[in-house]
This record gives sequence, C-alpha cells and structure tokens, in this order.
Amino acid sequence: MSELLERVWGAIRPERLRSTMQEMVDIYSPFGKEEDIQIYLEEQLKETGLRVVRQVVDDERYNLVVTMGPGTPDFFLTGHVDTIPAWDLESFGARREGDTIFGLGSADMKGGCAAMVEAFRALAEVLPEEQRPSVGLLLVVGEEETGDGSATFLTEYHPSWVVIGEPTGLAACLSHYGYLEANFVTRGRQIHSSLPELGHNAVESMLRVLLHLGRAPLFARGQSEIVYSIREMVSSRAGFVVPDRCEAWIDLHLSPEVKPARVESEIRELGASAEQHVPDLDLEMNFGFASPGYNLGSDSPLVRNLARLYPHLGLNLRLDTFRSHSDGNLFYEAGVKPLLLGPGELEVAHTPDEQVSFSQVLEAARIYAALCLKMDRGKDLG
Repeated sequence: MSELLERVWGAIRPERLRSTMQEMVDIYSPFGKEEDIQIYLEEQLKETGLRVVRQVVDDERYNLVVTMGPGTPDFFLTGHVDTIPAWDLESFGARREGDTIFGLGSADMKGGCAAMVEAFRALAEVLPEEQRPSVGLLLVVGEEETGDGSATFLTEYHPSWVVIGEPTGLAACLSHYGYLEANFVTRGRQIHSSLPELGHNAVESMLRVLLHLGRAPLFARGQSEIVYSIREMVSSRAGFVVPDRCEAWIDLHLSPEVKPARVESEIRELGASAEQHVPDLDLEMNFGFASPGYNLGSDSPLVRNLARLYPHLGLNLRLDTFRSHSDGNLFYEAGVKPLLLGPGELEVAHTPDEQVSFSQVLEAARIYAALCLKMDRGKDLG
C-alpha cells in the first residue's frame, strides 16, 4: 500500500472510534428527533477544523455536510443518524460484550457513521489542508421514514458516487432491491360478537384475502423475485362486537429487475379475484411509496480498487445485493451511483438484539479512508 495510506490508517484510533460509536448509540435519535446526535457529531467534527455545514431539512432537523479539499466534492461517504423507535426506552443504549457492541442503531447504522467520522478525522490529522482530497461526508436525517434528509441534500449537491454505510457485513452492494408498500382495507358489518352470523367480520375477510395472495406464485417464498412481509394489521375496536374494519400494511422488496408498477398491477388482479373466495368482500387496495431497484454492475474503478484493497486488510471482497430499502434507491433515481458497504448484518437491524462487531467498524473506517484518497486522486492504492 502507499506510504500516504499507511499514515492515514495509522491515525485511525480504535479507542476513539469505539468511544464515538458507543456515545452515538447512547443518544436516542429516532426519526424526527435527530437534533441531539447531530449536535454531538457537529462538535466532534468541528474539532478537526473541517468545514461543517448544517443543511436544514425541517424544524430542528438538519443534515451535516462535511467537506475537505478544494471545490465541491464528487464523492461522498453517506450515513443516516436516525433509528427506528426504541423497543424499550430503559435499555436502548450501548452495551459491550467482548468485540460486540449492542444497542439501538448499532448496526443500522451508527457503526457505519462512526467509522466515516473516524476516517475523516484521520485524513484531517495526517494531511495539511492543501493536500486533503476533495471529498465529502454526509450525515443525514430521516432515512427510516421519508428519506427527506437525502432528498434535501440532492437539491443542492449531485456527486457522481456515494458510499452508504448500511449494514452489509462489509460486502460491496452495487445492486439493490426495489420497494413497494401496499395498504389493504376490508370493511364489514358490525354486530354483537355473540351473533357473528348476522354481521360481517372484516378481520376474517382480511385473513382470507392475505391467504389468497400468499398462495399465488408471485409470493412463493424462495422461488419468486419478490420478498413480502405483512408488517402490520389492525382492526376497529368497539368492545364486544364483530369488527367492521380491518387494515393491513405489506412491505414488498423487489429484485433489481422487477418494476414496482408490474407488481402493483398483478396484486390488483389478485385482489379482484379474491371476491370469488371471500363472500361479500369489500376490499380497498392502496399503493403508497414505490421505488425501483438497480444494478450498477461490477465493472467500475471503484470495485477494482476494492478488489486490490481488501487483501491488504486480510479480507475477501464479496459482491452482493442489498435486499432492503435504503436511501440508495433515492440517490440512484437522482442519477448518483450508490455503493452500499458498511459494518454489521442486516438481519439484526430493527430487532431488540441489534449488534455489530467492533472489528468490522474498525475495518470500515480503514476502507472509507482509502476510498476517499482513491476517489479524489485516481491513484492506485495497491
């Protein structure tokens, strides 16, 4: 590796990184309440002398845009600081067991954000201002709900590449699933629950509709190009009665080549055919947020550079597809190439047992620092 990169890697301090990450996990930052963690990160980054700008998204909500080097960066490290709401407000904070750090947001994606912050600290410490690469660090709000942080960023900036630190186990994801949200409502007739034959149970109708959809080849688990999950189901609550309304939300993750419009059309046809199996069905189908997937392919300078970099870290480069929704879809639609690469595993995100290996967080910091040098200078790091 180059002498410059070795010097930058030497400036990455594991204990400082661990402390930053644990403090980030200890700061509760669900969607809409990200200000405290942004204030913390702003203070940490300003200590390096780097340019840190608040980009207003909403009242008391803002992105942090950090830049170094000359001009407007064409390459950004990107991470979101918001999390889902806590399962338990008494125990959401950081807990360390050996190499593992537990806590809300540890994998999704405060580990990735902490690694990016440490990479920028190391670059700033080693390089005088006039030698720093022209790169950026974007810490956004709102990813877990509306994506409004990244959408606001894209109104002012349009880099060629972003590296997003979502939990990929350090695999490089240049392809990404699309997403479609479906909302179903069934309506019935309310009656005292001791006389169900005189009413029409909206919950029973919903269950039959969902079973009907589940039998379709479109939703065959392990065989279809679609991953679906019934996220939530609620009914009207009015005491000891047959419910007259039921509502369900379904998440649909679509392989990169599948178009959301096609899936919506097929689901509408299946919903219409459910009338043959569910007596007196009153079904309303709505489709909200939709985003297509993408596949950037593996033939790019960024991937070739990763292939040279990983062996120096004792890692095997694995190319993968990201199965969840992320701001990567939004960047791609805006014409920006997003690579998803970060510490942690997607399967533990959004669970009470969320965790990340600190060793992966440290390796991520080294990878991010190397990419910042490469993407600015265009020099071979091998």
